[in-house]
Amino acid sequence: MNSLTSRLIQSRTSLFKSYTIAASRNGRYLSTDSNKIDEPFKVEEAETVNVPPPLTEKLLVLGGNGFVGSHICKEAVDRGLTVASLSRSGRPSIHDSWVNNVIWHQGSLLSSDSWMEALNGVTSVISCVGGFGSQSYMYKINGTANINAIGAASEKGVKRFVYISAADFGLANYLLQGYYEGKKAAETELLTKFAYGGVILRPGFIYGTRNVGSVKLPLGVIGSPLEMVLQHAKPLKQLPLVGPLFTPPVSATAVAKVAVRAATDPVFPPGIVDVYGILRYSQQRAT
Repeated sequence: MNSLTSRLIQSRTSLFKSYTIAASRNGRYLSTDSNKIDEPFKVEEAETVNVPPPLTEKLLVLGGNGFVGSHICKEAVDRGLTVASLSRSGRPSIHDSWVNNVIWHQGSLLSSDSWMEALNGVTSVISCVGGFGSQSYMYKINGTANINAIGAASEKGVKRFVYISAADFGLANYLLQGYYEGKKAAETELLTKFAYGGVILRPGFIYGTRNVGSVKLPLGVIGSPLEMVLQHAKPLKQLPLVGPLFTPPVSATAVAKVAVRAATDPVFPPGIVDVYGILRYSQQRAT
């Protein structure tokens, strides 16, 4: 009997020693004294890694002092973005408060030496550059100027580029051949250079308050009612010859809202957005 009891005691003692050794290898020591507290695990301090802060979004608006461009600048400022503008005349004459929150550059897209500095630190670009005149002038200002901008932005590593183009108006394309051919050439260049970050907006008539000197023209008086009627008349666009004339107008505010979102939202799909897409996106809540 004594022999059996002695063996049991030795067995329990041996088991306890083995468990104690295993526990000590894991960095903790057990104690039979209830007044003692187990020592904490010893963890080496992780090495500190210097992670650069996220890039600040900086938007460059080409033609930012114009009718559509000024609405885009205001929208971007209201969203808290760092905003710069490049145009041939620089800072506009209007005295709205948002103007003071835009960096105004003066230069021409047809002369690279006069504006390349404006691209420094820019993460996205919106171009509203365009105009009317002779056929050759319209091609140059709508096509060549924008092609220059797209190429320079691509070389600078700009992530996204939004181009305000124009809807197809059928017969008007022949009357304004230089205008539309220039637009098409710029679109082709954008889809080539910014296959994954290029967005083309094709609005029709854009209405809103237009500043002409010190006079404000309320184009919405005409455009807003037309938009309400024509946005529900999409089948009429299929009519031969006159169909494009039923393209609904869209407000400058709506164009600005969609343009800024397309320039700053990485999941906004690249490609062409027609007037119905602009109306649809403008009604969605900004992220």
